[in-house]
Amino acid sequence: MPTLHVLRVFVNDRGEWGNRLGVFLDGAEVAAPERQRVAAELGFSETVFVEGRAVGALRIHTPAVELPFAGHPTVGAAWLLAETGTPVGSLRTPAGEVSARREGDAAYVGARPEWAPGFEYRRLRSPAEVDALTPPGAGGANLYAWAWIDEAAGEVRARSFVPEAGIEEDEATGSAALALCGRLGREIVVHQGRGSAIRCRPGPGGTVEVGGRVALEETRDYPT
Repeated sequence: MPTLHVLRVFVNDRGEWGNRLGVFLDGAEVAAPERQRVAAELGFSETVFVEGRAVGALRIHTPAVELPFAGHPTVGAAWLLAETGTPVGSLRTPAGEVSARREGDAAYVGARPEWAPGFEYRRLRSPAEVDALTPPGAGGANLYAWAWIDEAAGEVRARSFVPEAGIEEDEATGSAALALCGRLGREIVVHQGRGSAIRCRPGPGGTVEVGGRVALEETRDYPT
């Protein structure tokens, strides 16, 4: 029976919030045709199926679709592989190779901003305007709304709505924060959702590194 690890990725400095993530470290135990069903049953914004621990090969599913790349799933997978004794320097996603490193209770991945899912990046005038938004309907486009909390310090308030992937509102969207960092060309800390914290900084060759703190919530057998 496959073992499911449930993480919270991008928790804040108090270990609160973060985006829940399901990870099957032995993803081959879940047949490929069954993975979308399992991801929908779990209902997390993303679920990761690791196909090869030693080489960091993995696949990522939302409740509705498979993604070639996503931020909090790769950050969470990098942290969990290190936590369970198989640290890797890179992850292999369908979009391409992603650098990976663990630093204490945090993990970081480096990827290309263009790998992020398509979003409308809407800058608002204040964090209060971001907080006042209501999710778009199921027919709406993906929206990443943000405003400066403190521009000089690089602190951003953001919310993410991803109806195209079956996610009404995402608590912490690493790929969108990564793409925003690439647009701004500077290091930022994104405070997203109800209390998550995402750290991003430009990397070499047009890449951006995204990461944050990770917490293990539970481990359990999962009948498929």
